[in-house]
Amino acid sequence: MAGRTAHPRRSLFTAHPARTVVLAFAAVIALGTGLLALPVSAEDGTATGLVTALFTSTSAVCVTGLAVVDTGTYWSGFGEGVILALIQVGGFGIMTMASLLALLVSGKLRLRMQLTAQAETKSLDIGDVRRVLLGVAGTTLIVELAVGAVLSLRFRFGYGNSIGEAVYLGYFHAVSAFNNAGFGLHADSLTRYAQDPWVTLPVALAVILGGLGFPVLLELLRHRNRHRTTGRRNWTLHTRLTLVTTVVLLAVGTLLTCLLEWTNPDTLGPHDWPEKLLNGFFHSAMTRTAGFNSLDIGAMHASTLLMTCMLMFIGGGSAGTAGGIKVTTFAVLAVAIIVRGEPNSTVLGRRLAPHSLRQALTVVLLGVGLVMAATLALLSMTSLPLDGVLFEVVSAFATVGLSTGITADFPDAGQLILVLLMFIGRLGPVTLVSALALRERVRRYELPEERPLIG
Repeated sequence: MAGRTAHPRRSLFTAHPARTVVLAFAAVIALGTGLLALPVSAEDGTATGLVTALFTSTSAVCVTGLAVVDTGTYWSGFGEGVILALIQVGGFGIMTMASLLALLVSGKLRLRMQLTAQAETKSLDIGDVRRVLLGVAGTTLIVELAVGAVLSLRFRFGYGNSIGEAVYLGYFHAVSAFNNAGFGLHADSLTRYAQDPWVTLPVALAVILGGLGFPVLLELLRHRNRHRTTGRRNWTLHTRLTLVTTVVLLAVGTLLTCLLEWTNPDTLGPHDWPEKLLNGFFHSAMTRTAGFNSLDIGAMHASTLLMTCMLMFIGGGSAGTAGGIKVTTFAVLAVAIIVRGEPNSTVLGRRLAPHSLRQALTVVLLGVGLVMAATLALLSMTSLPLDGVLFEVVSAFATVGLSTGITADFPDAGQLILVLLMFIGRLGPVTLVSALALRERVRRYELPEERPLIG
């Protein structure tokens, strides 16, 4: 029509990226719920209740690991296959979507600029999407194949499992570990392997790699090749913050777990000191939102549970399979506290953009508010102790999967609250930050300054 300028067509992802991610995950959860509710999915051949199927599907897609039934005995081979597929789709999806959102927000994607009557439109080039998808798929396949092979060999020759059982156990746990899901086929998770570093260390390595995030893994690989030719490493601030904070939190978690549980007869007490260090490290790594446990979580001291809650709430790296508020969010706030009084925060030789602190504060405050509200709601409908309920809530919000063993004790309404927490915890931080960043506008004026009393 004459006199009207047609708006260029935009892809659904670039038009409403956060909404697309939420709808995609909700659709996969709904499909998984339907499949798990089928009689063929249960070991006894009966249909599974809607709440149990929904809880399990959400936990798998959101790569959490919390369960209201025992995975290895309740679900049939078909049901376990559905759970494994949901874990893989959920882990691959969050790494892909988060990577694309991060690239879109940071402006690192190649953009086709199209002028309209009012503004310019940005849309993803198909090559960028393909590069991210292939990168995530390749990284996932390599790590899962390598870790699965090590675990399969250990189960075959170390524990006498048949070849089929060893391969199934090995690759199920490898997929679950890299995707930080925490689903296992044993009722006691990995406590039977507490003295076996050939099982716990490969699982911990897969968890840490998955928790670093695809952008960090990709940059490490690229700069490894570049270092061979130039002899220099020029990592981005995001990669350096992620690596430094991850190492520090792993070390702190290991140290505190060992100190707090060293003499506990129900956890580290019976082990010799190398095994205590091994299991302290494993527990610290699992708080990166993995969900496996080699020690009885329910037998830990209240102080250890509180420490674990704090580590779970922080979580792992951005655009990875880990949950929580993310280590970079924690690092940005820590830097802001350390350099208090300075107008600009600097870290590792770089100045932080002002909007980074605002986004970090938003994510943390909303996360704390959600955890407190859910804890209050669950306490009002059960007689369970505060430390146990808080632990379950943080585990669900941070998509960890560690549990003191009370998940199945919540009523249906309580389990639905945990379902909502897992969904929001998995998608909330990444979609919230991307939405805030994409809606940022430059203000052309400033209001008069006035300071309220603080503290």
